[in-house]
Amino acid sequence: MDHDGVPLGIASQGDASKPPMRARPAGLGHALRAAGHALRREPLVHFLLLGGLIFGADAVLHPPDRNERVITVTRAMRQAMSENFDEDRERHATGAELDAMVENWVASEILYREGKALGVDRGDDTIRDRIAFKLQLLIFSQIDPPPATEAGLREWFAANHDRFDEPERVSFYLGPPTDETTARRQLAEVLNGREPTDLQRKTRAMVGRPVSSLAPSFGAGFRDGLLALPREQWAALQSAEGWHLVRLDSRRPAVLARFEDVQDEAVRTWKTDETRKRAWEAVKRLRANYTVRYEP
Repeated sequence: MDHDGVPLGIASQGDASKPPMRARPAGLGHALRAAGHALRREPLVHFLLLGGLIFGADAVLHPPDRNERVITVTRAMRQAMSENFDEDRERHATGAELDAMVENWVASEILYREGKALGVDRGDDTIRDRIAFKLQLLIFSQIDPPPATEAGLREWFAANHDRFDEPERVSFYLGPPTDETTARRQLAEVLNGREPTDLQRKTRAMVGRPVSSLAPSFGAGFRDGLLALPREQWAALQSAEGWHLVRLDSRRPAVLARFEDVQDEAVRTWKTDETRKRAWEAVKRLRANYTVRYEP
């Protein structure tokens, strides 16, 4: 997940099953060859021009099917995305998360169709995601963001410093989930020095776990209860999975990153973000050539 030029519009070029076309007009062929030479000199700008030429030529010689520029997001697809959101079934996707998954799928479908129109799939009989990924790599390869100024980089770092901070971490022991009665019985046995062998074998050591990950995994109540425990003292706490025997072993405070200490990493991360943002804008420009239809 996680995890921003490009043809402004490229229509389908047809496939090998169709009858061969008649020869293209000489003027158009000359324009395409000229665009090809320019493309080698200035990849990003002339990639856009080449896309425009291909789109114009195919619009005349290969009139697109009426539904070729229509992308349908079916109810069944949305349901499948929602069901596959979390393999562990710990929670369902929120409306915003589901919308993001749908938009990513639409972007992938657009990249697939545009990549196919460019002939990226020739000799590669693979799934649509592979073809979309190929065009994505092509788009990324054409993007080279200008260097960031130090002032701009510092401003970006201030807005994204949490990505470089060392988070607060805790280490604790976690028994297997069970019901409240069993958990409290186990707690009494442990406090009396009679820890069951089976419980000892199934208890896991959670080492250096970021505090920010506790609520999504175990629930906010479990997080708050764990952080309130005295160190090295067993307790019974309820999580999203059930009741557990828990012991807090250590707690390490967060450390705020200094720009000077992580400047090189910040530059690399900024460039990745900027490239991804520009690539996503390119996909949005391609999307303008499509009609996305949502079934009710």
